[in-house]
Amino acid sequence: MTIRLGDTAPDFVQLSTEGEIRFHDWLGNSWGVLFSHPADFTPVCTTELGTTAKLKAEFEIRNVKVLALSVDPLEKHLRWIDDINDTQNTTVNFPILADADRKVAELYDMIHPNASATLTVRSLFVIDPQKKIRLIITYPASTGRNFAEILRVIDSLQLTDNEKVATPANWQPGDHVVIIPSLQDEAELAARFPQGYDAVRPYLRLTQLN
Repeated sequence: MTIRLGDTAPDFVQLSTEGEIRFHDWLGNSWGVLFSHPADFTPVCTTELGTTAKLKAEFEIRNVKVLALSVDPLEKHLRWIDDINDTQNTTVNFPILADADRKVAELYDMIHPNASATLTVRSLFVIDPQKKIRLIITYPASTGRNFAEILRVIDSLQLTDNEKVATPANWQPGDHVVIIPSLQDEAELAARFPQGYDAVRPYLRLTQLN
């Protein structure tokens, strides 16, 4: 199954380390991050899950629920969590799907046969409260994810959902933003951006949000 930006995230029911997950119900009105791991007891995955646990407060202030996945059984996940907690000096505080039947991995096209016929690649999906796919990032199994970038993109998505702006290259919260080109009405521009803006070009207008 091919999933594209704007698609409704496929719903599913699957066991996890925190009990049965009915995905859409579990998300509720929250944003979600669903991300896969090639296998339990692997070094890069262990660091990623430890990092995710340490970022719990950052995800919570953004109203984001995090859900990991590996195609190993539940019993193996539970043993692995002990290792993650010990080696990463943290406590895993989010569910890990036990996708031994690869049901969710196949729903979300997480197995790329030319990379591995049996293991998931490092796929990550950001899903909004309307259950729409807003971000897809796929890493090779050998490369750990940049969680600062994931948080940055969530910040951008949430900002641009509420303002008629886009975020430029390397944007960080608090930086200048770009006024979307379709906004041309001068009265609306003045109302939305009383602080003014810098028109570098007619199509490139920068402003600082308060």
